[in-house]
Amino acid sequence: MTREESPGSRDTGAGPHDATAARLTSAARELGEAAGAVREAGLAVTAVATDPALLASLGRSPRRGLPAARALAHGLTDAAGLGYAPDGGRAGRLARLAGAGAARKSLAADLAVSALRLRIRLCATRQAEYAAESSVRRLLVAVEAGLPELALRILRERLRVRGAGRTLAALTPALGDVSAWSALADGNPFNDAAAWHTVTGTSDDAVPLPGPRREARAGSLRSRAKAVAEPPDPAFLDGLDNSGGITAHLRNLAALGHGRMLTRHVTGPDGVARCLVLLPGPGFVLPRTASPQELAAAVAELGRAGSPYTLAVREALLRSVPEGMPVALVGHGHGGVTAGHLARAPEAGARLRLTHVVAVGSPAPPRRPHDPRTRVTALTEEHDLTPRLGGRGPVPLLPPPPGLLEITWADPSYDVPQCHGAEAYAQSLDKTAPEVRDRVDELLAPYRGRAGRTVVHRLPAG
Repeated sequence: MTREESPGSRDTGAGPHDATAARLTSAARELGEAAGAVREAGLAVTAVATDPALLASLGRSPRRGLPAARALAHGLTDAAGLGYAPDGGRAGRLARLAGAGAARKSLAADLAVSALRLRIRLCATRQAEYAAESSVRRLLVAVEAGLPELALRILRERLRVRGAGRTLAALTPALGDVSAWSALADGNPFNDAAAWHTVTGTSDDAVPLPGPRREARAGSLRSRAKAVAEPPDPAFLDGLDNSGGITAHLRNLAALGHGRMLTRHVTGPDGVARCLVLLPGPGFVLPRTASPQELAAAVAELGRAGSPYTLAVREALLRSVPEGMPVALVGHGHGGVTAGHLARAPEAGARLRLTHVVAVGSPAPPRRPHDPRTRVTALTEEHDLTPRLGGRGPVPLLPPPPGLLEITWADPSYDVPQCHGAEAYAQSLDKTAPEVRDRVDELLAPYRGRAGRTVVHRLPAG
């Protein structure tokens, strides 16, 4: 198998001998796939049943058309088949709303809820907070039993005793699944779309986020996407960790702070000059207005390849990295998202020779890079809420893209939001997941060596 054909891999930290977790994962994945397939079948049958050509044929040949129409209607509404499954198109959506009002059951939704229950139960094999008799477990049981008042009382008591940060950290591994589960089980059809993306492991990239004057704003942001090299700071440079491992990079990311990037030329053990790039992510600047749309658009801008931060990083790399020099990008949080954007850009296979991308605690794992030789690694601690914002859960339903290595582990030592910090990730890798640390260090071994020219750039806010 060549490097270009190398499949992606995922290490959930459950251990190769954890048979219970393996069975739960397999069953949850199969149920989720079945739920998606049944929903797609309902959409397809609805499209046929509401096709104007079929309706027109009823008048021309009622003896054949009426039995066909009855069979389609039966397939969409039979409790022993797809359940109540009309969806898609104006007529399908109206029928679905009517079915929700009448509390009609859907096989697809039942399968999806069962998959989500198994995914939450999987957390119990990995998280002490999900064990029997814990407050988190009692909270989830109350939610599953449809007892929101009891769940709310348990949550309030948990918040009073343990605090918001610790409670949110404990709930984070199952937060997306619980939210999707609640949306599908609450009888409200208007919040089901996001839940289905969680069930099927997809994202709703096609739906644009509303925001006033997006086109005009995008042009103005691009005009400000400039990276400014800061004057050398000997004290800062002397304080950097030069040991070269992933935990050293994370501590340097913490010292670097938001809105800056660091490029360092390194002569590796083989004598080859390479460039290591650290991307902490942009600093958030709130919009000048109090508009929720402006705030949402500013946050969403970070996930776009044309954000001012991403454009400024690209410009700084093209200006400061010699053509053909091997480059490794290590990004934390939204810096990891930016690293993924750069890896998919055409320059990654021509002007910039990206050999490695490591995204730590990022909202979305980097997708397939432009250059198939680029090694991509995504690291996630399961109590970190930020990766959950991109829909990532403990049981991803889609296989990772070729060349992507995803590694997750559990460390309940930190509250939210502290567990997302670069320093917290470094400590977690050293104390809880040293095997993960060593695995990534092995990948980045060519970038450990004698440090050379180091430049810090100030970048535009997100």
